[in-house]
Amino acid sequence: MRSNHAAFAASIAIAAATAAITTDASAQAKPAMEKCYGVSLAGKNDCAAGPGTSCAGTSKVNYQGNAWKLVKAGTCTSIKTPKGQGSLSPKA
Repeated sequence: MRSNHAAFAASIAIAAATAAITTDASAQAKPAMEKCYGVSLAGKNDCAAGPGTSCAGTSKVNYQGNAWKLVKAGTCTSIKTPKGQGSLSPKA
């Protein structure tokens, strides 16, 4: 009986270690993201496009200044649109 408890405890320890490694690996696989305003097409924003909208897919016009899209961190301000660059804060 004692060896069954030891085997069970060892199994739990291995499972916990495997879960920790898997979680760490998946966190590293996802790039950091940031909200980028003024770069989404009408109806393609990720969320909160200001007054008159509620969430994802509710922006009314292309490149709406208060509608944001998640992009890879560090890339927002280099995104060019017909209305200018992407912005890290809402645009008027």
